[in-house]
Amino acid sequence: MKTSTSLILGAALVALAGCNKNNAQNNAASQVEANAENRAENVTAAANNEAANVMNAAENKAAAIKNEGENKAEAIKNAADNKADALKNASDNKNSNTSDKKTK
Repeated sequence: MKTSTSLILGAALVALAGCNKNNAQNNAASQVEANAENRAENVTAAANNEAANVMNAAENKAAAIKNEGENKAEAIKNAADNKADALKNASDNKNSNTSDKKTK
């Protein structure tokens, strides 16, 4: 009986050691998998950040170009208004001078 009990206990210890080895391997595999998932998430987050930065830069550039175009258009409009006013004033002055000569 003692021999068979010792054999059973020995077999149980060997089985338990095998389970512990499997648990260690499973833990290592889980760690590798978790690390891979974290790395993948980090890469995805970095790519999303880079994409957002590129989009923001493009939007800023587009806004700057739009503002520049609007400023140029406003400058052209102002120059045209000033020229029209100058021509009108010159015409009014010419008419005024002609009228003054006729009334004298």
